[in-house]
Amino acid sequence: MSPEPSSPVHVSIVLPCYNEQDHVVDEVARICKAMDASEMTYELLAFDDCSSDGTLERLRAAEPDHPHLRVIPRHRNGGSGTIRRLGSERARGDVVVWTDADMSYPNERIPELVRILDEDMTVDQVVGARTSEEGTHKVLRVPAKWMIRKIAERLSDSKIPDLNSGLRAFRRDVARPYLRLLPAGFSCVTTITLAFLCNNHDVRYVPIDYFKRAGTSKFHFTKDAYRYILQVLRMVMYFNPLKVLMPLALWLLGLAVLKGIVDQFVHNILYFSNNTMLMFMSGLLIASLALLADLIVRSRVD
Repeated sequence: MSPEPSSPVHVSIVLPCYNEQDHVVDEVARICKAMDASEMTYELLAFDDCSSDGTLERLRAAEPDHPHLRVIPRHRNGGSGTIRRLGSERARGDVVVWTDADMSYPNERIPELVRILDEDMTVDQVVGARTSEEGTHKVLRVPAKWMIRKIAERLSDSKIPDLNSGLRAFRRDVARPYLRLLPAGFSCVTTITLAFLCNNHDVRYVPIDYFKRAGTSKFHFTKDAYRYILQVLRMVMYFNPLKVLMPLALWLLGLAVLKGIVDQFVHNILYFSNNTMLMFMSGLLIASLALLADLIVRSRVD
C-alpha cells in the first residue's frame, strides 16, 4: 500500500529532472524497484525544473504506476542546487537522498547507503564515491577536479575520495542548518560535503560505479569549475576562516621579516624599504581579519 501524503516515511529521495524525457521513467522505475525491495517506507520527489521537452508529461504518466512518486513541477528553472534545497526542505523522511535522473549513478544501491545510516548512528552522511570519471571534457575535468579536491582536503583536514558526487544520503535534521548555504548550481554537492566535514560530522564514503550519462550534459567546464573553487573557499571561510587567511598572513609576515633583515645589510641600520613595509602591513591586516572572522564564526549560532 502506498503511504498517504501525511503518513510518516523513513527516506525521502530528491530527484532533479531537467530535459530527461528519454530516460526519466526508466530511472524512476529503477529507484522505486530498489526501494520497494528494501521494504523501507519512502517518497520519491521528482522535481521537473521547467523542462523544455516532455519530461513533465512522462513523469505525470508514470505516477499511477509508482504510488510513492510525487511529481512537483516548477515554472522557473532554478538549477539542481535549488531543487535539492527545496526537496530537502519539503522532505518528510528522516533520511534524505540526493541523486540524478541521467542514469549515471547506480541508484539501485540507495538502500545500501540508507542502511549504513540506520546501523551506525555516528555517521551523518554517506557518499557514493565514484571510481571512474565518465563526464564530458574528461581530459580537463580529471586534473581540475583533482586539484579542487586536494584544496578541499587541505582546508577541511579530511580525506575526500569524491568531493562532488551526486549520490548521497544524509540525516535531514543534521543537514537542515546548512540548506540555506546551498548554491543554485552543481556545486551544491560540494557545499553539503564541506558543511558536514567542517562541522566535524562523520561522512562515510562507499565506492560506486559511474556510467556515461544519458542525454546531454548540463555541465559547463569553465564556468562550473570556477564556481567549484569559489564554493570550496567560501565554505571553509564560513566555517574555518583561519585555514584560508592565516597561512597567507604568516607567509607575508615571514617574507617581511626576511626582507627587513636584508634591508639592514644592504642599506643603513633601521632602514626598511617600501615593499618590506607593504608586506608587513598586508600580513598584519590579513592576520587581524582572520582573527576577527574566526571570532564571528565562533560566536555565530546556526
